[in-house]
Amino acid sequence: MVKVKRKRREKPRRHSAKAGLPPGTMMFIGEQEMNTARVDLIDYNESQLEELRDVSVDRCGKPANSPGVRWINVNGIHNVGLIESLGKSLDLHPLTLEDIVNTTHRPKAEMFPRYIYVVLKMISYDEAENRAEIEHISLVLGENYVVSFQEKEGDVFNMVRERLRTSKGPIRSMKADYLAYTLMDAVVDNYFLAVERIGDRIEELDDRILIKPKPDDLQEVHRLKRDILSLRKAVWPLREEIGALEKSESSLIRSETKLFLRDLYDHTIQIIDMVETFRDVLGSVHDTFLSSMSNRMNEVMKVLTIVATIFIPLTFIAGVYGMNFENMPELKWPWGYFIVLGVMLVTGFGMLGYFWKKKWL
Repeated sequence: MVKVKRKRREKPRRHSAKAGLPPGTMMFIGEQEMNTARVDLIDYNESQLEELRDVSVDRCGKPANSPGVRWINVNGIHNVGLIESLGKSLDLHPLTLEDIVNTTHRPKAEMFPRYIYVVLKMISYDEAENRAEIEHISLVLGENYVVSFQEKEGDVFNMVRERLRTSKGPIRSMKADYLAYTLMDAVVDNYFLAVERIGDRIEELDDRILIKPKPDDLQEVHRLKRDILSLRKAVWPLREEIGALEKSESSLIRSETKLFLRDLYDHTIQIIDMVETFRDVLGSVHDTFLSSMSNRMNEVMKVLTIVATIFIPLTFIAGVYGMNFENMPELKWPWGYFIVLGVMLVTGFGMLGYFWKKKWL
């Protein structure tokens, strides 16, 4: 995924801000981006391709009936005015526009008479922060156009753009539904990269805990649990979504594209299995950490107990001869001090030998 330096964000707006507003009211829910929204456009057919960056909304209306396909990509759904203007030019339903600017929506697919609306979660792994990042993605599939809405610039669609530019594969000869499938496939393929990287972190953490657990490892376990939970929330609804598209009777999805959607459904099942497996493994790692820390504490307590047990009789002997009574005949012995030290040494080493024989050491 292309990483782009971003400006500081404002505090994210919560879903509760929409409480009491009528349905279809557009309000951006998510982290307020400071970057300027931008619209890119790609028009292509089997023999030609035109790619434009930062175009106006007027240029992005419904394309005329032609064998070509138009891909409109919007970076920055925080610009509600831009989304509303584009939605009017494409004749999108107000509820669709409301969902586009709401980044808290779960993945889903909705069928409308003239288009299909799809919600996805684009997942990438931030190596610098060691955490998974999730971005809200919306796709609108029309008769000969696809519109993709993204929270910010930088995505996993560069390979799709390159295939369009070089005419690699059947993408230039297929219809808009195949382009929508290709974009969804790029998002799902990136899930594998994120899940595998999290799996590597889990393995590293598991090995480290078995060798020498540290208190910071528990925080790492909880961070990984949050990442896995976020992945699970993004992937589980995706299975239903792709299944609904595959079984859809809409004329916008052709029979040849449904075969590819079936393959995409299988990929989703694989990701779900991986996520559930890592979720179970993380539970085991958590239990292993607690057991390891408990065992280390038991070892420390065992050593302290042995030391205290050895010094109890020695302290008793020293306490007896530390009393200031006059009628203690041992106090007058010339060798009394050395005899007491000898008794104490024999007692201490005798207890050590007993513990060793019992395999308590």
